[in-house]
This record gives sequence, C-alpha cells and structure tokens, in this order.
Amino acid sequence: MPSPHRFYLALLSAAALAGCTGPSPQPQPAHDSLQAAFVILGDDGAAIARAITTSARCPSIEIDGRAAPMAVRAPLAAIPPRPGAPAAAGAGEARPVPPSSPVQSCETALPANVRSVAVAGHALPLPVAEPKRIVVIGDTGCRLKGKEFQDCNDAGAYPFARVAASAAAWKPDLVIHVGDYHYREDPCPAGRPGCAGSPFGYGWDAWNADFFAPARTLLAAAPWVVARGNHETCARGGQGWWRFLDPRPLRPETTCDDPAHDGIADYTDPYAVPLGGDAQLLVFDSANTSYKGFKAGDLRLDRYADTYRKLASLAGRVRHSIAVDHHPLYGFGAQQDQQTGAVTLFGGDAGLIQTFGAIQPRLLPEGVEVLLSGHVHLWEQVSFASDHPTQFVSGFAGTAEDIVPLPASLPAGTVPAPGAVVEAMSSWIDGFGFMTMERRAADRWDVVVHDRDGRERNSCKVEGRRSRCALPQVPRAAVH
Repeated sequence: MPSPHRFYLALLSAAALAGCTGPSPQPQPAHDSLQAAFVILGDDGAAIARAITTSARCPSIEIDGRAAPMAVRAPLAAIPPRPGAPAAAGAGEARPVPPSSPVQSCETALPANVRSVAVAGHALPLPVAEPKRIVVIGDTGCRLKGKEFQDCNDAGAYPFARVAASAAAWKPDLVIHVGDYHYREDPCPAGRPGCAGSPFGYGWDAWNADFFAPARTLLAAAPWVVARGNHETCARGGQGWWRFLDPRPLRPETTCDDPAHDGIADYTDPYAVPLGGDAQLLVFDSANTSYKGFKAGDLRLDRYADTYRKLASLAGRVRHSIAVDHHPLYGFGAQQDQQTGAVTLFGGDAGLIQTFGAIQPRLLPEGVEVLLSGHVHLWEQVSFASDHPTQFVSGFAGTAEDIVPLPASLPAGTVPAPGAVVEAMSSWIDGFGFMTMERRAADRWDVVVHDRDGRERNSCKVEGRRSRCALPQVPRAAVH
C-alpha cells in the first residue's frame, strides 16, 4: 500500500493530468515527522494548537517568541481495532483491516490575544475576536463503503483538495466544518483504478488521505470550528475524531477504543464560540441521532434532551446565535424510485425533532437565527414564514453527491419539521464547492455559494432568522 504522502501526491498528479485549475495545495510542513498542525476553537472560543506527528516526541511550539514542548494528547501508537469490530467488506467479501500507521497527537492551549504561534517552525493561523469572513464546508471524505465506491484517485471525482485550496484563497477568518470527515471504511474493489491503493479502515492512514492531506491549505488559512458527524461515532471514525479533532480533553473513557464506554464517548456537551458584537456560534453534537427516531427507553432520548437544555442556557448569553451541527433540522433531501422515477422529499432528522420538539416546538432555542448543517450531500437554503431559523446545508465539499434534484418550489403543505412553513428555498445539486458567510452586522450576513474553483454560483442575504437567495436552483456545473 503506498504511503499517505505518496497517495496525496498521486491525488495532485491526477488533478494536473486532468487539466484542473485553481490554487495548488500547500506543501507538506518541513519538519519530517510533522503530519499536520492546525488550530481549533472550543468552549467559549478557547484556541487549541494541535499537531500530529510520527515522532515519539511532541514538536516544539513557539508562542509569541517563547518555545516550549507541546503536551501529549494521544501517545504514539496505531489506532487499535475495536473489540468485536467486523472485518471491512470489499468486492463482496470480508477482508482484514490493515494495521494503522502509528502517530502521536499533541496539543497546547493558546493564551488569549496571542500574537504569533508556530509548531516546528510552521506558522499557525491566529483567532480573530470578531470574524467577518467564514467558510462553511462539510461531508469532505471520499466514500468507500458497501457498494458505493468513489474514485478517490481522480481529482475530478473527489475534488476536496481543490475545494480546500479555493476556500483558503478566499482568506477566511474562520472555517466551520459541519461534520463527516472520514469515509474510507472499506477497501477499494479489485480492478477499480479510480480508488486503487487507497488506505481504508479507521486508522491514521485513512484519516490522513480523507481529511488532513487534502485539507492542508485550509487548515493553514484560519482556525477551525469542528462539528461531529455520524461518520465520527465510536462505531465508525470516532477513535480518530477524539484523538485528532474534538476540542475537549481526551480521557480514557472517550477514546472510543472500548465499546463499553460508547454511552459516554458518543455524546458531548454543546459549547459556544463568541463571534463578537452580541453574536455567537452554538456547536452541538448530533452524531449518534437516528433518522428513524427513538423508541421508548432509548438512551438518546435523555442525551439529546440534555443537549437541548444546555443549548438553551448558552443561547441566553447573547442576542444572536448561529447553531452548528451535522444533521439538518429544517432541511430537505430527495429520493427517487429507480423503477417509477417518482421523487419523494424527506425532512429533518427525526431523532432530533422528536427530542428537541418535546421541549420546544421551534426545535432550537429563541435567539438561534441560523442553523448550519451537512449530512445531505448538496447545498441548500430554507427560510420560513414561521418562527424557525434559516437552515443552510453545506454538505458538498468532496463526498459523492446526492443528485436527485430538490424542487424550485415545494408542493403545498410540504414541511421539513412540524409547523415549519417554508417561505423561500434554494438548492444546488451535483456541484462540488464551499459556502462563505461575510458579516454585515451581528445578525446580517452575505452568503455566497462557490464552486470548486471559487467561482460564485449563488448568493443570499441573511437578516435575522430569514434569508433570501438570488437563484431558487443553481444550474448544474460543468466539470473542469
């Protein structure tokens, strides 16, 4: 199996051979053992520098000219197979998952008002007290699972590196990822050159190929706020999520290594990231919800009710909140019957609607004016005549896309959640890219939908909880 570094170079070579244009991804950091270095924001916007290395020693971090070693978050080791985990299924048969390359995760909490940060001589982006330019991406990995295999080696079919570079060129103050980073779960079928040689499983090699290597330019451009997706539950990519991305301290019971602790590790408390000017992000973990809803006695009924109560407490701190999670509450998806061609719409996540709706029919607390989500592999905006937040879905940055179109106008009485009366809706299917939000006031944002090369495909105005876009449907883009 090729090394993750060679696999990444192969992706770039494929892009060049395909005649793709756009900014080139940033080269690997000079420090040979350093695999990734970035900044994430956690509770109350606290900034954390993270590094992933193949060395048994954490790299040095220099903060405002003073050097010190980083602390170990997860020691140098391969991510272990979970007890009872099934073998990966590929090409119709079970195959053993190859061992994961060992890496060490390191971290350092950054002081407020930090002026400069570098890890192993590699400068990191600094937090901005009042970010005005925000990139929103989601669903970024290359799908290898079951019967669905994306051509990860083809930069046209899997363009996340190109999307990330274009988003970095927009020069954001902040990046928000709405979840689902890891998709390479099963081996590429024999005889399929489009994904041949791709790492798979839940270890570092698959995580690096799926996220850290293609995202390198964007990780270097701005600090990140990271929401957890269903692909990062403990039964899937949760071990990597906790070692590499979650902003909270890593504890033995949250490693996802032992299924006996999944009742703890699969749920985390919401937190606020201040945006300045009486506004904030509210990030909540919806990873382990169910689109089918919950039966009586399900642990998740209490877990997500607790999430709502904590969200309500956080929302009361400021006047204007933008919520961030993986699963849309107020968005639509579409399914098409393969025999009849009939298109059926489905609404928001049933599990969250069930638990949140039992406390607040609006589903999110007063003061939440916008919800940013992913999960559905397209871009979408929905605004309501009723008292519901605007929903944006930004799940179109790399994963194989949903191609059943949403309607330009909805059939009468169609709602994504009980009582949510749609006033305006816009969508783009079958087009990879990223979304940006540029701030005009605490509750006023200019939203732009960009394609993989950064070209504008649609624009929207957000005022409070309502939004309106220039186009109800974005025409399908030609692939370059």
